[in-house]
Amino acid sequence: MKVVILAGGLGTRLAEETEIKPKPMVEIGGQPILYHIMKHYAYYGFKEFYIALGYRGEVIKRYFFDYYNLNGSMRIDLASGEIQRFKPQTEDWTVHLIDTGELTNTGGRLKRLEPWLKDETFMLTYGDGVSNVKLDELLAFHQENQRIATVTAVRPPARFGGLILDGPLVSNFTEKPQVGEGWINGGFLVFEPAIFKYIEKDATSLEANVLEPLAANQQLAAYLHYDFWQCMDTLRDKRQLESLWQSGNPPWRMGN
Repeated sequence: MKVVILAGGLGTRLAEETEIKPKPMVEIGGQPILYHIMKHYAYYGFKEFYIALGYRGEVIKRYFFDYYNLNGSMRIDLASGEIQRFKPQTEDWTVHLIDTGELTNTGGRLKRLEPWLKDETFMLTYGDGVSNVKLDELLAFHQENQRIATVTAVRPPARFGGLILDGPLVSNFTEKPQVGEGWINGGFLVFEPAIFKYIEKDATSLEANVLEPLAANQQLAAYLHYDFWQCMDTLRDKRQLESLWQSGNPPWRMGN
């Protein structure tokens, strides 16, 4: 199954880090948060990624371009220029790096990926949040409910807006923090190709112009995640994630 990661936003609230690189490339434990997200999906067997690039997308391209060449050991003959690479330990992922426009909104970025995604169910998340969501259970929940979309609902600090739930479905959104049960959109979504009928243009917001109409049409299910979830909106968030990593047992790490 294909996984889309939205990685093109400006990251203005993390300006200390994002003046020279996009937010998904901000490092936690010596690796971009984007890498941590991909490791999570790969742990559950989802290893084909479509990275929707925008702001400073060349930084993400360079990271993956260099990933193989700079991983592991090599021998260089300086006289001839011959390079011998010893087989490095790398990830068995396929990564598609797709330019989706520097100013394109979240829904518009997804729409630009339609040619690659229009034939089957796919997953999507944001390039700035980690979790220990059980992705196999999320997918099974989506298939059981037979809706166009499923969102992972989480309960973070009160500064976020919320989701109003009606059983397993999302019935509405609220801008007021921690209203009702205090659930919000935590990313880690599953979509059917019918999602593309809800996206019109580059300016389309995935959240306001796609998910909200889906909820109104009873086509958006909510998978409730009660365990760890954390986005990286601010420098404080980054420091918190780094502290969790340095503890030796970060809650989002899957396997080795």
